[in-house]
Amino acid sequence: QVQLVESGGGLVQAGGSLRLSCAASGRTFSSYTVGWFRRAPGKEREFVVAIRRGGGSTQYADSVKGRFTISRDNAKNTVYLQMSSLKPEDTAVYYCAARGGWSLGTVEYEYDYWGQGTQVTVSS
Repeated sequence: QVQLVESGGGLVQAGGSLRLSCAASGRTFSSYTVGWFRRAPGKEREFVVAIRRGGGSTQYADSVKGRFTISRDNAKNTVYLQMSSLKPEDTAVYYCAARGGWSLGTVEYEYDYWGQGTQVTVSS
Protein backbone atom coordinates (compact mmCIF):
# COMPACT_ATOMS: atom_id res chain seq x y z
CA GLN A 1 0.00 0.00 0.00
CA VAL A 2 1.11 3.52 -0.79
CA GLN A 3 -0.45 6.70 0.53
CA LEU A 4 0.16 9.91 -1.39
CA VAL A 5 -0.19 13.49 -0.19
CA GLU A 6 0.17 16.45 -2.55
CA SER A 7 1.14 19.94 -1.45
CA GLY A 8 2.38 23.19 -2.92
CA GLY A 9 -0.66 24.34 -4.82
CA GLY A 10 -1.90 27.90 -4.69
CA LEU A 11 -2.70 31.05 -6.61
CA VAL A 12 -0.13 32.45 -8.99
CA GLN A 13 -0.11 34.99 -11.80
CA ALA A 14 0.37 33.96 -15.39
CA GLY A 15 4.05 33.52 -16.14
CA GLY A 16 4.81 32.56 -12.57
CA SER A 17 6.05 29.31 -11.05
CA LEU A 18 4.99 26.77 -8.47
CA ARG A 19 6.49 23.56 -7.19
CA LEU A 20 4.19 20.75 -6.22
CA SER A 21 5.28 17.91 -3.97
CA CYS A 22 3.91 14.41 -3.69
CA ALA A 23 4.95 12.74 -0.45
CA ALA A 24 4.50 9.01 -0.17
CA SER A 25 4.36 6.56 2.66
CA GLY A 26 5.82 3.10 2.39
CA ARG A 27 9.31 1.73 2.22
CA THR A 28 8.99 0.57 -1.38
CA PHE A 29 8.18 3.92 -2.92
CA SER A 30 11.28 3.74 -5.09
CA SER A 31 9.74 0.78 -6.93
CA TYR A 32 6.74 2.78 -8.14
CA THR A 33 6.28 4.85 -11.25
CA VAL A 34 4.66 8.16 -10.31
CA GLY A 35 2.49 10.32 -12.48
CA TRP A 36 0.83 13.69 -12.22
CA PHE A 37 -2.65 14.27 -13.59
CA ARG A 38 -4.90 17.30 -13.49
CA ARG A 39 -8.59 18.08 -13.72
CA ALA A 40 -9.63 21.50 -14.91
CA PRO A 41 -13.11 22.83 -14.14
CA GLY A 42 -15.68 21.11 -16.33
CA LYS A 43 -13.14 18.78 -17.89
CA GLU A 44 -11.99 15.23 -17.42
CA ARG A 45 -8.82 14.41 -15.60
CA GLU A 46 -5.83 14.39 -17.95
CA PHE A 47 -2.27 13.14 -17.90
CA VAL A 48 0.48 15.68 -17.24
CA VAL A 49 3.75 13.82 -16.68
CA ALA A 50 5.18 10.57 -15.33
CA ILE A 51 8.55 9.48 -14.00
CA ARG A 52 9.81 5.93 -13.93
CA ARG A 53 10.66 4.37 -10.62
CA GLY A 54 14.41 4.83 -11.08
CA GLY A 55 13.94 8.41 -12.19
CA GLY A 56 15.80 7.90 -15.43
CA SER A 57 12.84 8.19 -17.78
CA THR A 58 10.03 10.67 -17.98
CA GLN A 59 7.11 11.41 -20.27
CA TYR A 60 5.32 14.72 -20.61
CA ALA A 61 2.06 15.81 -22.13
CA ASP A 62 2.65 18.11 -25.10
CA SER A 63 0.84 20.92 -23.34
CA VAL A 64 3.46 21.14 -20.58
CA LYS A 65 6.68 20.21 -22.37
CA GLY A 66 9.39 22.77 -21.79
CA ARG A 67 7.49 24.36 -18.90
CA PHE A 68 7.07 21.59 -16.32
CA THR A 69 9.78 19.37 -14.86
CA ILE A 70 9.24 16.24 -12.81
CA SER A 71 11.85 14.84 -10.45
CA ARG A 72 11.98 12.45 -7.55
CA ASP A 73 13.98 11.95 -4.40
CA ASN A 74 13.50 8.35 -3.38
CA ALA A 75 15.41 8.89 -0.15
CA LYS A 76 12.70 11.35 0.85
CA ASN A 77 9.85 9.38 -0.72
CA THR A 78 8.88 12.50 -2.64
CA VAL A 79 8.18 13.42 -6.23
CA TYR A 80 8.26 17.05 -7.32
CA LEU A 81 6.59 18.90 -10.14
CA GLN A 82 8.25 22.19 -10.97
CA MET A 83 5.86 24.31 -13.02
CA SER A 84 7.10 27.42 -14.79
CA SER A 85 5.65 29.87 -17.30
CA LEU A 86 2.24 29.03 -15.95
CA LYS A 87 -0.82 29.84 -18.03
CA PRO A 88 -4.45 30.33 -17.02
CA GLU A 89 -5.25 27.07 -18.78
CA ASP A 90 -3.01 25.26 -16.28
CA THR A 91 -5.62 25.99 -13.63
CA ALA A 92 -6.75 22.64 -12.24
CA VAL A 93 -6.64 20.27 -9.33
CA TYR A 94 -3.38 18.38 -9.62
CA TYR A 95 -3.19 14.76 -8.49
CA CYS A 96 -0.23 12.49 -8.08
CA ALA A 97 -0.62 8.78 -8.61
CA ALA A 98 1.57 5.71 -8.27
CA ARG A 99 1.74 2.38 -10.03
CA GLY A 100 3.88 -0.69 -9.76
CA GLY A 101 5.81 -1.97 -12.73
CA TRP A 102 8.34 -0.56 -15.10
CA SER A 103 6.38 1.20 -17.82
CA LEU A 104 5.36 4.84 -17.78
CA GLY A 105 1.61 5.19 -17.58
CA THR A 106 -0.35 7.96 -19.25
CA VAL A 107 -3.92 6.93 -18.47
CA GLU A 108 -5.76 6.84 -15.17
CA TYR A 109 -6.56 3.15 -15.06
CA GLU A 110 -2.87 2.27 -15.10
CA TYR A 111 -2.44 3.78 -11.63
CA ASP A 112 -3.30 2.04 -8.39
CA TYR A 113 -2.87 4.78 -5.79
CA TRP A 114 -3.98 8.41 -5.80
CA GLY A 115 -3.56 11.46 -3.67
CA GLN A 116 -6.36 13.83 -2.74
CA GLY A 117 -5.21 16.59 -5.07
CA THR A 118 -3.98 20.14 -4.69
CA GLN A 119 -5.52 23.20 -6.33
CA VAL A 120 -3.48 25.31 -8.72
CA THR A 121 -5.02 28.56 -9.91
CA VAL A 122 -3.30 30.76 -12.48
CA SER A 123 -4.69 34.25 -12.89
CA SER A 124 -4.39 36.23 -16.09
